[in-house]
Amino acid sequence: MKKKFVVISIIALLIIATGLFFYLRANGKNAAYKTEKISRGEIKAEVTATGTVEAVTTVSVGTQVSGTIKYLYADFNSSVKKGQLLAQIDPATVQAQVDQARANLFSARANMEKAAVAVIDARRTYERSKELFAQNFIARSDLDTAETNLHSAEAQQKVTQAQVGQAQASLKIAETNLQYTNIISPVNGTVISRSVDVGQTVAASFQTPTLFSIAQDLTKMQIRTSVDEADIGKVQTGQEVSFTVDAYPDTVFSGKVSEVRNSPTTVSNVVTYDVIIKVDNPQLKLKPGMTANVSITIETRHDVLRVPNAALRFKPDVETGKGDANQEKHRIKGTKVWILEKEKPRPVQVTLGISDGNYTEISAGDLKAGQNVITDNLNNKKGSSSQRPPPRFM
Repeated sequence: MKKKFVVISIIALLIIATGLFFYLRANGKNAAYKTEKISRGEIKAEVTATGTVEAVTTVSVGTQVSGTIKYLYADFNSSVKKGQLLAQIDPATVQAQVDQARANLFSARANMEKAAVAVIDARRTYERSKELFAQNFIARSDLDTAETNLHSAEAQQKVTQAQVGQAQASLKIAETNLQYTNIISPVNGTVISRSVDVGQTVAASFQTPTLFSIAQDLTKMQIRTSVDEADIGKVQTGQEVSFTVDAYPDTVFSGKVSEVRNSPTTVSNVVTYDVIIKVDNPQLKLKPGMTANVSITIETRHDVLRVPNAALRFKPDVETGKGDANQEKHRIKGTKVWILEKEKPRPVQVTLGISDGNYTEISAGDLKAGQNVITDNLNNKKGSSSQRPPPRFM
């Protein structure tokens, strides 16, 4: 009786273990999936970049003469007009040069008058010698000497005339330098930089030092941004641009692409191209030097069928998939997404359109809004049920 009870117990345990084995095996093949609904909406393809806000026209005002800054008539943020006096260099030294050049001109003119008198005297002597020679009162050599003296006096007169011209030019240069001691604004605008103070000495011997930087119109700004070579082919003049700056993180500014420059810039083997974006700045919120995070709109499509990009990356696990699904997976070529029908994944071949980084347009394919598209396999994250070995019996 006892032996019979042991046999029955062993048989019961085997039945229970066999049922548990098949249950666990079947449960491991029922994969759980994360899904999202296919929707319709707007997709905006964009190219992102960073750039620097700057004035459209910035003029650097310098000096062509050396000296000490005597007066300043403009400061940072000063609004200036064309022709307005910005600063003055001490004119004492240059004024002395003007006076000296003027005196040299007077001296040259006096020498020219003296040379004219010498020419008159030499011509009279020559005419007198010519008459005396005709009457055989003087030798031929005396006549030649008188003629030579006349030509020499005429040549000296030309030299003095040239010296007058040189003196006039020197005076004009000195007077021009005297005018250059007054630093004048060449345009209407706003002073954004001042590099000198009263009493500071500026030297213009080798290069023109910059005293002021004037932005011509701060209500019209531009952004100089660098676009990677992989994206530059998509950027064209006239495209809409949105951007933000750190000073106003919640404000989105807008602009337009005005220029795509062909000159490349290579930094660490990365090739970029300058793209200029024109921006209106009526409230003067944007300031030169700000860093802009730019999004250039390449193309916008409204009310299109779209799927999350995660659905395009999803690939079902071969071990957890059913045989028919695996055969259909290999039968369909090209790009496909997987939808969930009756708790089973089914592949659908699709043709893709533009993408905004989160969603991609479905331009062709047997899909419709509201269907569940698979984006992930939850069993892979649990990682145990499908890979657990079957129980072993001893």
